[in-house]
Formats: sequence, C-alpha cells, structure tokens
Amino acid sequence: MTSTHAFWLAGRPATGEDSFDVTNPWDGRTVGTVAVPTDAQVEEAVAAAYAVREEFAATPAHVRAAALDHVVRRLTERTEEIAQLISAENGKPIKWARGEVGRAVSVFRFAAEEARRFNGGEAQRLDTDAGGTGRLGLTRRFPRGPVLGIAPFNFPLNLSAHKVAPAIAVGAPIILKPAPATPISSLILGELLAETDLPAGSWSVLTVPNDKMPALVQDERLPVISFTGSGPVGYAIMESVPRKHCTLELGGNGAAVVLADWSSEEDLEWAATRIATFSNYQGGQSCISVQRVIADVAVYDRLVPKIVAAVEALVTGDPSDAATDVGPLVSEDAARRVESWVDEAVGAGATLLTGGKRDGATYAPTVLADLPGTTTIACEEVFGPVLYVRRTEGEAEAFAAANDSKYGLQAGVFTHDLRTAFRAHRALEVGGVVIGDVPSYRADQMPYGGAKQSGVGREGVRYAMDDYTYERVLVLTGLAL
Repeated sequence: MTSTHAFWLAGRPATGEDSFDVTNPWDGRTVGTVAVPTDAQVEEAVAAAYAVREEFAATPAHVRAAALDHVVRRLTERTEEIAQLISAENGKPIKWARGEVGRAVSVFRFAAEEARRFNGGEAQRLDTDAGGTGRLGLTRRFPRGPVLGIAPFNFPLNLSAHKVAPAIAVGAPIILKPAPATPISSLILGELLAETDLPAGSWSVLTVPNDKMPALVQDERLPVISFTGSGPVGYAIMESVPRKHCTLELGGNGAAVVLADWSSEEDLEWAATRIATFSNYQGGQSCISVQRVIADVAVYDRLVPKIVAAVEALVTGDPSDAATDVGPLVSEDAARRVESWVDEAVGAGATLLTGGKRDGATYAPTVLADLPGTTTIACEEVFGPVLYVRRTEGEAEAFAAANDSKYGLQAGVFTHDLRTAFRAHRALEVGGVVIGDVPSYRADQMPYGGAKQSGVGREGVRYAMDDYTYERVLVLTGLAL
C-alpha cells in the first residue's frame, strides 16, 4: 500500500519541496508518503478559490449535482480499497472503516439531491402595509465565499465529506485541510473530484502542516471556516478571526442515561451491548462515544455487570481483521495520555472494573466506577476506550448529572416513556437527544452539533449548506399582486 501522494492544487495534482510519511498506528509500517505544499502553492490555491467564487456560485445546479453523483459512484466502486486505506492510516477496525465509506457515499448523495432543489427562493407579499403596495420580496441564499474546511483524524473520509459536499452543493469554493495523521483518505477524495467537470480552482486539498495554519485561517479571502477537532484549537481559531463565519464541531463526553423503566433483562442486555460497543467502536475516538453511564439505582446493580461483560467480550487487536472490534488509538502518545488519565482516576479512588492496560498504541477497553468528580476523566473528553458508571436516583437527578459537564454534544436516554422523552429533550443541554439508544447515533442528514463548549453551528448536509450561505432579498416593485 506504500506510495507517494500528491496534494490537490486548484483541481490538479501537485508536489512541493517537502514530504512526510503516514504510518499505521497498529504496526508502525509506512502507509504512504505525502507531499507538502509550499507557501507559494498555498497562496495559489487561495487565489484560485477567490477568483472562481462568482463563476462557481453561478454554476448550474445540474453541473454541481452531477459532480456529486460522480463521487457517489466512484466511492461505491472503490469502497474496499478506501476502507483498507482508512484502516491502515487511522488504525480503525476494517468493519468500521467500511461503514465510514458507506456514510461518505450517503453524504455525497444527500448533497447531490439537495443541490437540485436548493435555492428555489421564497416569495413574500410586502403589501401587508400601505407602503408595500405592489411589492413582492423574493429571498434566495448565496454563498458567503470560499470555505476553509479543517478535518480531523478520527473520520478522515466522512468528516472531509461533510466539509466538501455541502460546499459543492451551494457553489462555494473549498480548500480542505486534512489531519496530518490521516491525509490520504482526503487525497483519494481529491482524485474523484478531479474526474468531474467542476471549475478549476473550485476545490483544493492541501496537506498543510498545523504550524502553517494560522496564516491560512487569517486569510480574508476565506470568509467561512468549518472546523472539526478539539475545543482549545477550535475556540482559538474563532477568537483569532471574530469577523469570519465559523462552524465548530468540537468535543463531548457523551452520557448514556438509563432510567428505572428500562428494566427488563432484554432492556438491560440491549443497553449494555450498545454502551460497550459505542464506548469503544473507534477506539473511543469519537466525539459522541459513550464516556459516562448514568444509571438509576433501580437498575444499576443489574446493569453494570452486563456492561463489564459486554466490554470484555469485545475483540481487541489487528484492525485489518474483520473480527476486530477495537483497534489502536491514532498514536502511542494518544494511548499514553489515556493511560495517564486512568491511572490518575484510580489513584484518586476510582474502582477499575475492567481494562486499564496499554500495549503500544492500543489501550484495553476500560470501565471505571466511583469516579471522583475532580479527576480529569470526570471533567474532560477522554477520546479513548474508557467509560465510567455512576448511580443516580430518579429522572431529575439523572438529567442533572448528564448536564453536569462543560460539554453538550449528544446524550442518549434509555426509557420507554414518551413523556419522559419529551422532558429529556427539554431538559438536556445538548445538541441532540437519542431515545432508547446511546448518544453515538448520528444520521448524516440530521442537524449535528453541540451546546456549551461542544461547538457552534450545525453540520448535516442541508444544515451545512445553510451555514455556508446567507439570505439575500430581492424586492420587486409595481406588481399587481
């Protein structure tokens, strides 16, 4: 699989003066060598995006939709190849990598569908007052301008798709900056875009080092920034460019709330299996993985052993093996950080129910109980295969515990009661509430984003399209309405 990969400069492949190796976190082998753009090449890409912005915005919807449809077909055709690549550069188990490619296919399909019906305009009579006699307002949406999309390592293809597909759908040029640890999936996406008839300059994929990003973030020709990643980096970006339009998809420490009515053996088995799977399914490296389990005292003692058993049943190992549930973290440094946080928690009095061991970049799926509230894991996003369980009594206490966090991305509530579901929707300070399942559920067309320190704005294809555009009203005068 080792190869050298060009980056994509205004729609064409290019190489610079430097390169870096991408390594597999499981076995350390080199997955590929990636070219790095020079400062002059970055400037060329930005200038091209800015120059083509009006042309691209005026591109017929069928042209943009056809390009998106093409990516759908080619991703589908190359699913296994791309899944193997994601698994190699990311360490993601192959079954989850295949699922990621399938989700990216859906994102581009949704974008193609939305491109065909977007911006039909909304007419509004303005003669509701005498001064508006004969006047009609027509409101349409237009691109804010070129987009800088900054993608993370944990879903290197699908979260790149969530930046690129909505931009193409609305006719906004985009410069995509992939994560240095996992850039090759985004570069393959560039290969597919290069096969389309999109205008030159309307897209670039630049493997820019992180230390070169401040200048790109500050560039006034890129008025929209869509960032997925850590809270400190995201808020630093937003604070550095207060006049830009920023969408930030940041961290979380997802809570799964199991209420007293979720009490049958079947209920608890389902909850335990879902919690175990989705605390660990990307090595815990998902913003909506289960980190906190808040269980009512009526079910706690029956639920926790089932969670531990389900966690211990997960297969940890080689991500290329279809039987593997949990692979390595993205790097050994990431695994060491998780190890240090768990060690801190145990040292402070937490009970280790299972796991707690590291082997290189792999950290064993771990369950903690009796976690002191001052520990790092209790306060921050662990972004690793670790969950902790907490006992509460009653709905109000459970919801208060779920809200006892600076994050607010998504929450899952296991209940059968529809009225409780609506109370949860009102009470929980998060961007999404999932009833009867873990907080890790995301459909790629739904609005996705957080409250509190989990970010600003929403993704989900149509919602990102709205975010990349603004309303402009046309007032027609002298009409017989």
